[in-house]
Amino acid sequence: MSLFRVLLAIIFPPLAVLDAGCGSILIVFLLTLCGWVPGTIAALVILNNTNQFG
Repeated sequence: MSLFRVLLAIIFPPLAVLDAGCGSILIVFLLTLCGWVPGTIAALVILNNTNQFG
């Protein structure tokens, strides 16, 4: 995870997972609508998982 991606996940979570796929963006966007904290946590988890495999 780069520092820029982490900061982006904290500020606007859906934008941080833009290259992770349409499903990930949708999930993070919906969680962000429910609250900032769930969206941020989901974005950080997705960023952490994609970097392990890529």
